[in-house]
Amino acid sequence: MRQLDFSSLQTTAPLLGYSSGFSGGFPGDFSAAPSFEVPITDDFDGFQKEARDMVKSKKGTTTLAFIFKDGVMVAADSRASMGGYISSQSVKKIIEINPYMLGTMAGGAADCQFWHRNLGIKCRLHELANKRRISVTGASKLLANILYSYRGMGLSVGTMIAGWDETGPGLYYVDSEGGRLKGMRFSVGSGSPYAYGVLDNGYRYDMSVEEAAELARRAIYHATFRDGASGGVASVYHVGPNGWKKLSGDDVGELHYEYYPVTPETVEQEMVEVGAA
Repeated sequence: MRQLDFSSLQTTAPLLGYSSGFSGGFPGDFSAAPSFEVPITDDFDGFQKEARDMVKSKKGTTTLAFIFKDGVMVAADSRASMGGYISSQSVKKIIEINPYMLGTMAGGAADCQFWHRNLGIKCRLHELANKRRISVTGASKLLANILYSYRGMGLSVGTMIAGWDETGPGLYYVDSEGGRLKGMRFSVGSGSPYAYGVLDNGYRYDMSVEEAAELARRAIYHATFRDGASGGVASVYHVGPNGWKKLSGDDVGELHYEYYPVTPETVEQEMVEVGAA
């Protein structure tokens, strides 16, 4: 039986080492275990935590959504930040998944934009295959299952899926760990505690569209006023039985003077110069 000759594929140099005949040889011995210096510190766990925090991206935003008698109201700011640096004031944080469904963006911008776009494709394919729009419950579950399969891989997503389907309005919170919550009102982001304060104080189920839009706008404004990572433009969307519609997009700097107008102060006594006698 004929045997194959593999001698031409063999090399005379060792796999992990290197011959010393080369004058500019590689430093060290590759066959030995790699070594590196350990940081000189008494609290190594604390050192590791500080190192992780140093390279971890610091993000901030304010998004909110709530259900009322005429549908779902969705609002968000438009500031993108990287730590203390404001990288943009015009980010679109409310993403249209289909004409009857919206998604909000909090966390990593690339992660949120990609997976919302991916969800929109899957919702369209579902509609073509089944001859009916996917429900808000189904879309949110689809996204949660996808994100769960990528948990622990560094994704940063905190989103709300809001829409109108055959059962009426729907609102779900989905995060990058695969968590999924159904609720009547949510706020996500670094400014959410401030937005929740305004929402909890002014929320009523029987509000009109105008009252609900004003509540959402005011909640976003107050969050941007107190949270340095939120700002830009407060965008407000309404999702009803006829689909979503953008109601307003107001600069929060102008909203400040709308909510707190500057009133001229009256001078009680005006000092005037007395001419020389």
